[in-house]
Order: sequence, then structure tokens, then C-alpha cells
Amino acid sequence: MLLLCSAAAADTLEIVALGDSLTQGYGLPQGEGFVPQLQDWLSANGVDATLVNAGVSGDTTAGGRARVAWSLNDETDAVIVSLGGNDLLRGIAPETAKDNLDAILAEVAERGLPALLVGIDAPGNYGSDYEAAFDGMYVELSQDYGTLLYPDFFMALREDGVPLAGQGDLMQPDGIHPSAEGVSRVVADIGPWVAELAARAR
Repeated sequence: MLLLCSAAAADTLEIVALGDSLTQGYGLPQGEGFVPQLQDWLSANGVDATLVNAGVSGDTTAGGRARVAWSLNDETDAVIVSLGGNDLLRGIAPETAKDNLDAILAEVAERGLPALLVGIDAPGNYGSDYEAAFDGMYVELSQDYGTLLYPDFFMALREDGVPLAGQGDLMQPDGIHPSAEGVSRVVADIGPWVAELAARAR
């Protein structure tokens, strides 16, 4: 029995979710953040994988770049990279953010790990050139490294780029972070991408 349990445990994938407060679960009770809700989705859909919450509130792409090497280990089988929101909030140049994400994905690729890159849709308040460059970097990097791409973390909470009706129930009062219900919608939508990531890791 012990040998069987050990074999089963060895078959369980480890997926590291490298991100910021959206990954970390800012403002939500334990168990209602992105990682625990996604873990529940994977279990309910028969995906044998354990998620590691490597989300740090306030982290930029530079922060992710600084810690990616030690966030991964010999047990890591796949990586979700979800960074860029804080770069937007600080108006960091898209080329700087892209360079940081490139370094992160290079580290992941060097380890031979499949990745899911999660984008964030830039608002238009920095101008159309900034918006196009920021949104485009996720597509370009995904193509360069052959990753899966989920274009926008908030995609499930928008329709044609417009927030869904009843948005107040889907977002926390700060208007930046999703509520538990909002996270639930995000997870239901992104779940199949993570299942595909796990399949690539097998």
C-alpha cells in the first residue's frame, strides 16, 4: 500500500503559479483566491496536479524576473506566468515589461517546462501606442516560446472589452481585484487552458 501511494504521489504534477496579487488572492478569505479555486477546479475535472501559489502582492514583471529561478525547483512540472498588472498601474514602459517577461520565459524554457502565459488587457489612458505594445507583447512572447496563451486575466469578466453587468458583484471595492465570485468565473474560463498545460507536462 505504501508503494502504491508513493507511485500515485509521484504522478501528481506540480504547477507553479508565478504572479502578483491576482494570483496571490489579495483581499479574499483563505480558500477563495485564484489558486485554491483553480485547485478545486482541477480536482473536480480529473486533472492530477498540485498548484503552488507563487503570487506576491504588488509584484511587477521585474519582481517576477528576480525570483523566478528560486520559485521553481526540481519538482516543478509546469508554470503559469501571470504578471503585468502592476506594471500597468505604474506606467512602466511595455518594452521594459516585455524584457522582464522574456527573461522569465527563458528561465522556464531552459528548464524544459511548459508554460501558460496569462496576459492583462491594457487600458487606453496611456495612449493607443502603449496599449497596442503592451497587449501585443504577450502574443509575441507566447509565439516566441511556444507557450499557451490566455490573453487577459479578466476576460471572463468582460464582453467585447466591456465589464459585464453586475460588475459590482464580481469585483472587490478597490475595482482592481476580483471578488470570490469574480475569481470563480475566471477559474471556470481559464481552467481548460491549465488542463491543457498539465497535459503538455505529462
